[in-house]
Amino acid sequence: MSFYTESPEGVVVNVRAQPRSSRAGVEGVVADALKVRLRSAPVDGKANKELVETVADAFDLPKSRVKFKSGETSKTKRIILCGVSAGEFETILKSIEGK
Repeated sequence: MSFYTESPEGVVVNVRAQPRSSRAGVEGVVADALKVRLRSAPVDGKANKELVETVADAFDLPKSRVKFKSGETSKTKRIILCGVSAGEFETILKSIEGK
């Protein structure tokens, strides 16, 4: 199974969050998820807020277009990038992994 699927709303992505990291950013694909490093601890929703900001920044989207589908209290989450096609997602992901 792929780590993302296309839906009418946008692309739904499996995300593996790594809180308390020394730096924040999208690392690329690890196993069956997009790995995202976060500086924040998973306390009071701070890590989830940072995750939305980090993913929105990496994919050049407004924060309002990055939403949780499930897993808000888990390290493995499902998010939706609203208005993004699978082709756009793949193109941006390749540029992120190439850095």
